Amino acid sequence: MGSKREDTSVPGAAGSIERRDFLKAAAVAAATGALTPAAVLAGQSPPLRAALQERQEVPLVPLGNGEHPALVFQAYPGGTGALMEKLSAQYGVDLFRRQQILVDPWMGAVPGDPADVAFLPVDRLAALIRGRHMSSVELTEIYLERLKRYDPVLLCAVTILEGRAREEAQQADADLRNGEYHGPLHGIPYGVKDLFSVTGARTTWGSSDFENRVIEEDADVVVRLRESGAVLIAKLATGEFARGDQWYRGRTRNPWNAEEGASGSSAGPGSATAAAAVAFAIGTETQGSIVSPARRNGLSALRPTFGRVSRYGGMVLSWSMDKAGPMCRTIEDCALVFNAIHGASERDPASLTTPFRFDRNADLGSFRIGYDETAQEPFLEQLRSMGANLREMNPIPSGSSNALNVESSAAFDFHVAPDGVEPEPIPEGATPQERRDRGRFRGGRAVTALDFVQSQRRRLILMREMQEAMEGFDMFVSGSGQVGLTNQTGHPAAIVQYGFGVRDPEADSPTEMPLTSTLIGDLFADDKILSVAHAFQRNTDWHLRRPRLDG
Repeated sequence: MGSKREDTSVPGAAGSIERRDFLKAAAVAAATGALTPAAVLAGQSPPLRAALQERQEVPLVPLGNGEHPALVFQAYPGGTGALMEKLSAQYGVDLFRRQQILVDPWMGAVPGDPADVAFLPVDRLAALIRGRHMSSVELTEIYLERLKRYDPVLLCAVTILEGRAREEAQQADADLRNGEYHGPLHGIPYGVKDLFSVTGARTTWGSSDFENRVIEEDADVVVRLRESGAVLIAKLATGEFARGDQWYRGRTRNPWNAEEGASGSSAGPGSATAAAAVAFAIGTETQGSIVSPARRNGLSALRPTFGRVSRYGGMVLSWSMDKAGPMCRTIEDCALVFNAIHGASERDPASLTTPFRFDRNADLGSFRIGYDETAQEPFLEQLRSMGANLREMNPIPSGSSNALNVESSAAFDFHVAPDGVEPEPIPEGATPQERRDRGRFRGGRAVTALDFVQSQRRRLILMREMQEAMEGFDMFVSGSGQVGLTNQTGHPAAIVQYGFGVRDPEADSPTEMPLTSTLIGDLFADDKILSVAHAFQRNTDWHLRRPRLDG
């Protein structure tokens, strides 16, 4: 193409320097672990310093916690385009049609004890509201009273939204009088994990650093529930920055045994729902934070397939792993709530709409159900007695990635290294707890871009291996829940109560409570695992047990 020498110089105010010198200076700083603007500039020749300084004058767009990266994780190994083609061939024009789930009318007398009302499943509360047997205002007052009574013991609520709750309940009643019925969640009081922003309310993320912060925007999930007629009555506790059940007020407690924590990080949603201080709640999971508190508090819950519920307005730990889902007292309630909140949002690039067809009268013999070596035999026996044909699962793969470390470090860079100033090193004499606390959100800072990309390539291989393991199965039963694996691959999980007894006989304070198992579904088979779990609950009553809150 000619003999003209390529110009590789970097222009600067004091003349030109070779590009290789510029890169060499940056490489030296990176090798010392001090790749900051000041480090790159220090000790360089005047022309190089001038050139580097000039390049630094181009301002960067400031980033907080929520801005989504251009790279978007897709839970289907073949990509979202291939998934849409597959689903469109199966569902045709009904691909994006939202299912209408009706509730049976209320029959008989209304319970006279407010506690009996509070512990009713959402579908029965919906029947009370729809049939005008009880107003949303009356129902909201019942739950507000329970929240105020039990929160001092359980520490499950960050903010009880009395004013907003009463206004939304009054609007729900007015809409019903005017013939505007928004569906099964119309007039039903609920709580949302305090990772989500709510107009006029504090959004603290469980940290004293943000104890008084107000983000004047409703998260997508809050908007969708409002459009469904639900009544928001509380921001519910999360462990600090979505870890554990410990936050700035203390430890959120388990209603079945106040001597133990509610587990995390959806501790408040788990505790408040189990105590019937809300009718249902919205939790989040990155690596166990719906599954674990649902088990600890004896709940039904759904951790959806990755991407099915918009996370916009929620705190980010990992753009490729964060999920939001319902935590309820029954599986049918999970279906009603999920039906209202799932679907694509332009404000969450990872979100998408896929069909959801919950079946209240599912034939268990029509599903391909497997089980792993940790599956609880009483749960399997009950499924068999109901006509399920169970088979041992194919070998399940194992593997992990560095996604959580890297993405959480990026998401919290604004907090850990404000103004681009690197955090101080952890001192040599720090305790293990201090190292965990101060080291959080720093692990990903030492990972190279190359290592991150290679890890994500291996993650896709793991997803394909999981796809092969699921071949011939709609779902499988797991006692362990395969939490680490399935949060990497994006598979859905339903928690369902199957018995009652002491969960951990060796615990310091053994708790008698509902025992739970996990149904892990194929990708986007959320409706199937809920249909099977609901069939199980139609034949059992473990989910109807109540904790003894008043001694």
